Amino acid sequence: MDKTLRTAATGLSAQQRYVEIIANNIANVNTYAFKKVRPEFQDLLYETIKPMGNVQRTGTEPPNEVQIGSGTELVAATKIFSQGDIVETGNPLDMAINGDGFFVVIRPDNTYAFTRDGSFHIDRNGEIVTSQGYRLEPNIVIPQDAVGVDVSRDGFVKAIFENGEEQILGQILLARFINPAGLRAIGENTFVETPASGPMILEQPGYNNTGEIIQRHLETSNVDIVEEMVNMIMAQRAYELNAKSVQTADNIMNTAVNLKR
Repeated sequence: MDKTLRTAATGLSAQQRYVEIIANNIANVNTYAFKKVRPEFQDLLYETIKPMGNVQRTGTEPPNEVQIGSGTELVAATKIFSQGDIVETGNPLDMAINGDGFFVVIRPDNTYAFTRDGSFHIDRNGEIVTSQGYRLEPNIVIPQDAVGVDVSRDGFVKAIFENGEEQILGQILLARFINPAGLRAIGENTFVETPASGPMILEQPGYNNTGEIIQRHLETSNVDIVEEMVNMIMAQRAYELNAKSVQTADNIMNTAVNLKR
């Protein structure tokens, strides 16, 4: 019965993690550019109770072995970078990426971070920054006397002045990765590079399979609330079944203990 309890315990732990992942997905259903997480499980080691038959000794060979598994575990929580819906906001500094790619921003420790959340602002120096104050890279400074900003689909940023003149201030480049699922989420809608993701590849928007920038729009979360609710029900039922296994094992042990009475 110890094996039953241990096996059921791995199932309880795995389903608890599953529920936590689902809860985080649902909590971020209205977070701009949030990417949902999909858990991946695998079975654990097996104990071979009866190996393949010995043909020389028995004259027969059973087609399979008798094995009993020892449970399950969570082995990965994969970010799904499917495209979220793109909604219009009317704000000239809101930018959505239609396709693959990430905006590159500079963190306070001068390291790069990557985000698909294009809700940018202008700081007191005229620089384009995120809501947390992280500066967009390459650095683009909006002149104080500019009355408007225009961002093309290929990333060129132009300042518009009161007399109708326009000035190109720079070009926004997007980062791509061989394996974006290997990026590490660090909160604040940002990711950092890891050995699993590979190094960043800077590209001009709209070229080499890189997405385009759509001004005055934002990308919404790619969480499907109906799918997550179904997953929640499945995880809850699986948790209940594992708990029932613990209760059944306990009842069997209790019966065995009381046989002498």
